[in-house]
Amino acid sequence: MLIHCIAIEDEPPALKKIEGFIGRIAELKLEKSFNNAVDAIGWLKENHIDLIFLDVQMDMLTGIEFLESAVSSARIIITSAYDQYAVKGFELNVTDYLLKPYSFQRFVQAVNKVFDSFSAKKEEPSLADESTRYIFIKTEYRHERVDFDDILYIEGMKDYLRIVCKERKIMTLMSFAKMEESLPSAEFCRVHKSYLVALKKIKSVERGIIVIADQRIPVSNTYKDNFYSKIKL
Repeated sequence: MLIHCIAIEDEPPALKKIEGFIGRIAELKLEKSFNNAVDAIGWLKENHIDLIFLDVQMDMLTGIEFLESAVSSARIIITSAYDQYAVKGFELNVTDYLLKPYSFQRFVQAVNKVFDSFSAKKEEPSLADESTRYIFIKTEYRHERVDFDDILYIEGMKDYLRIVCKERKIMTLMSFAKMEESLPSAEFCRVHKSYLVALKKIKSVERGIIVIADQRIPVSNTYKDNFYSKIKL
């Protein structure tokens, strides 16, 4: 299997080392590198990733603060010159903790743990069966249950997502990438950088415009091929 990853590291030599090590492992594909966690958060709101190599001590936003933001469900390998963050890192469910300076052999050991975790997940029975037809959405003060069948569409609004249901609307800080992971792909589809729709709720599609309830939703060029393949037009 191919693991898609990013690296977040504010020291250029350390970032170059990670990029070089990733390049030596055929099963790893580096999608992007960042010299700060803030830019990475913005990118992750629109992109799904499997693995993040994460430094701890960085300006603007530390690696621990990044983990606490829960912007991504990706596996995490921390890379740090300081061991005092290890306990906190594992409390936040990181896969491994690489203490600088680390060797390529130690790097491979950490990556193998990621491969093992994905292999174990494949062997587990799926939880997204017919008896699990809902997700819990974190709002400002609580977690709200949302049934898949109630969702009409989801709209991106700057840092928030607005989940539009039959009888209510819910605002959450969850990213589009994480939302897509939580929904059954056969029933929901991203059609625009700002919209994700429930396929069963579509009334009509004409000239690149989807109609759901009274809402007209555009289909962008980026997502149109995948969308039309799902509805077989």
